[in-house]
Amino acid sequence: MNDIPDRVPTNCPSCSPDLETVHEVLTVTEGGGTVTVRCSECAHVHKIQPEQESEVTLDVVVSQEGESFTANVTTPEGETIETGDEFILETDEVLSTVRVTSLELDGQKRREEAVVDDVETVWTREVDNVAVNVTVHPQDGSRNDSRSITVHVPGDYEFTVGETEEFGDDEFEIDAFVVRKDSSGYHRDRYEERGDTILAKDAKRVYAYDEQTSAWSAW
Repeated sequence: MNDIPDRVPTNCPSCSPDLETVHEVLTVTEGGGTVTVRCSECAHVHKIQPEQESEVTLDVVVSQEGESFTANVTTPEGETIETGDEFILETDEVLSTVRVTSLELDGQKRREEAVVDDVETVWTREVDNVAVNVTVHPQDGSRNDSRSITVHVPGDYEFTVGETEEFGDDEFEIDAFVVRKDSSGYHRDRYEERGDTILAKDAKRVYAYDEQTSAWSAW
């Protein structure tokens, strides 16, 4: 696969050897090494050698619901990557969107932002589909009888304080939520005002009140 567009700016040896003009791409050799183009000004057909962008290969560790695997990605040299960035990871085994959670440099140094040339390992987590931990309190407010459940939802699923959610046998009203450190666009770590909303992929934990019972027993 090549990334050469249908039209490219380049010098024309016939009508503009010192000035770039728009050229139509006619053919591309396998691997993108040589491109045959036609000048839009004079229709002269000639070949060019497109500049090859230098790339670096990064090791990527993906965390996925308690498990992890390692993959590789290539990216242009000199680019900056930081915690919270999201990108599509495509391998023979998986195609998913991941979010950067940490960057490891030489000597196991950790950074939140770095030039890709200096990065040895990119630590990420999948955000297409996520598991969200929910602490559910009884309706009477007793915290001693609270229980924890995990719901599996798309990363872009929204939780809103004051709204009722139903997952299988569980039905609860959202009371508050805590934001993950790798999330952006939030001004606080915890939200509890009615109408406050968070995406599932940004939620570290959701707190709620049970809508079915006032208390329950282990027996």
